[in-house]
Amino acid sequence: MDLGIAGKWALVCAASKGLGKGCAQALVREGVHVVITARGDDALQTTAAELRTLNPDVQVRAVAGDITTPQGRAAALAAAPQVDILVNNAGGPPPGDFRDWDRDAWIRAIDANMLTPIELIKATVDAMANHGFGRIVNITSAAVKAPIDVLGLSNGARSGLTGFIAGLARQSRLAGRNVTINNLLPGAFDTERLRVTMQGAAAKSGMSIEAIAERRRQAVPTQRFGTVEEFGAICAFVCSVHTGYLTGQNLLVDGGAYPGTF
Repeated sequence: MDLGIAGKWALVCAASKGLGKGCAQALVREGVHVVITARGDDALQTTAAELRTLNPDVQVRAVAGDITTPQGRAAALAAAPQVDILVNNAGGPPPGDFRDWDRDAWIRAIDANMLTPIELIKATVDAMANHGFGRIVNITSAAVKAPIDVLGLSNGARSGLTGFIAGLARQSRLAGRNVTINNLLPGAFDTERLRVTMQGAAAKSGMSIEAIAERRRQAVPTQRFGTVEEFGAICAFVCSVHTGYLTGQNLLVDGGAYPGTF
């Protein structure tokens, strides 16, 4: 299937590794020019070089910086002549017990996982509407649908973003101009984030990381963790010309782990 987005420009956040990298890879394969951001310059430049080998016809621009800061956002946005596709992504806050989190911990989580995506949307969405095309994908978490007790910071901040998007995506001045906004809710994917979460669970329970990982895999109907490549493919499709009638949705990508009907 031709996704119809060759030649578009995308800004992909936290794209040096993990799910963000998977999204950037899929978009580049579809002929999309990308600006990728991350805090670590070495890993970011390595990823940029890899992306260029996937499709020599696209431009790949790497901007190292903290996307949760005004300066980091300004630098990333300035690197693209326009943003047709925005993939919001940021590392989740650490697991733990809510009794140990002070106000500063909550503010950091909200800044990264709620306010930063909103600021980037605010900076790009009107131009998208003026151009008659825009795709915004927010990578949140399956924990929005089924909260995980040790991820309270993430549960709270990402749920706040979800509520905001539910209203914004349905504005006719956006949806009526072919600008869609959707959330992807990943479950257990084979990423560094998953390994950190399992390490925390292992430390809390006294079990080995291997035992925690096996128990987690067994809880997924597909009996495995997802790959960043398949997540990226889903993201690219949601960004395609074929999804103009899909907006304001929370798309759960968890191997069937969530047991509910809705």
